Amino acid sequence: MPDVIEEDFRSNWELTIGCRLNCAHAGHATISIRADTAEDISRADVNRRDALAMGLTSFASAALTPAFAQATFPERPIRLVVPFAPSGATDIIGRMWADKMKPVLGTVFVDNQGGAGGVMGTLEVARAQPDGHTLLFGSTSTLVINPAVMSRATYDPIKDFIAIAIVAVSSTSIVVHASVPVRSVKELIAYAKANPGRLSYGSAGAGTVTNFAGELFKQMTGLADIVHIPYKGAGPGVADLVSGHIPLMMPNVTGQLLDFHQAGKIRILAVNAPARLSALADVPTATEEGLSGLVAQLFLGVFAPAGTPAAIVDQIHQATRRVMADEDLQKVLIRSGYEVIVDSGPEQAQRYLRDEIARLTPIIKASGFRIN
Repeated sequence: MPDVIEEDFRSNWELTIGCRLNCAHAGHATISIRADTAEDISRADVNRRDALAMGLTSFASAALTPAFAQATFPERPIRLVVPFAPSGATDIIGRMWADKMKPVLGTVFVDNQGGAGGVMGTLEVARAQPDGHTLLFGSTSTLVINPAVMSRATYDPIKDFIAIAIVAVSSTSIVVHASVPVRSVKELIAYAKANPGRLSYGSAGAGTVTNFAGELFKQMTGLADIVHIPYKGAGPGVADLVSGHIPLMMPNVTGQLLDFHQAGKIRILAVNAPARLSALADVPTATEEGLSGLVAQLFLGVFAPAGTPAAIVDQIHQATRRVMADEDLQKVLIRSGYEVIVDSGPEQAQRYLRDEIARLTPIIKASGFRIN
């Protein structure tokens, strides 16, 4: 090698190869080769070629690994936010879903975030990282009624969420404590009119479907003096109903409610559904009792924050479909008064949500039902 080249490289010479890999888990890989004299240059050239080959090989290998393209899902336990207190319909079905998903998808834990009729927990999921590790067990209350009645909506059910699956539909009912001297809706209306100002009704919270059902009942019967008492979920409200602290409620039909009814602690006078429930075949619908149009049902489903990758949404959907196909689970839900949805996917769930918004919003607005 000429002396001039030797002189140029007489001092320490450093070759740095910066390999930037376009990957979520790769950083800046730096390879340094030192040549103290011109005699080492040829060896450095060989090392340089080896280093370049090594960098390209590493890049190609990493690009083919799942961690390079997308981390394995789930990487940690999945948090299912139920935006109500424990023991209500949303919580009961949400816990069933979470429990059944564990052997299929991994650990799923329920986080009850009650308050403001479900708004607080729902908003928390809307703002969560869209990586599939925080999900919402959403419903008619949180994704249809609340946005329609809030004076200033804090989230958009279509823009802020991705529907994964609708798993069940639950009907509300007209229920009284056993001490209230009535055995039918007609008798309840007559009793309320004969005792103005004496009745109050509980709900799972302002803006929930149980609140909506109560206000429709008041509007249809002209019983505007019945006072609304909102709870942080149906569970606390039903507990107060059973203990006699409130005389009336419009809760969703659940297995627990059926048990209280059969034990004589409460009395289910009617179901606010299009047809009688198989679990309550002897109880009439509100329409049969003269309140035509009093239908207030709650869809229940799994939703993810907007921006959640399609592959993760599909993985949760497939796991949900497998779980909901379980015949034993279906029998439990049907016996508890639920309608089971077994074939819902992201497209069907999103369309269902849009249809429910379009169907219920005019009814809600026409009723004058509002919350601040």
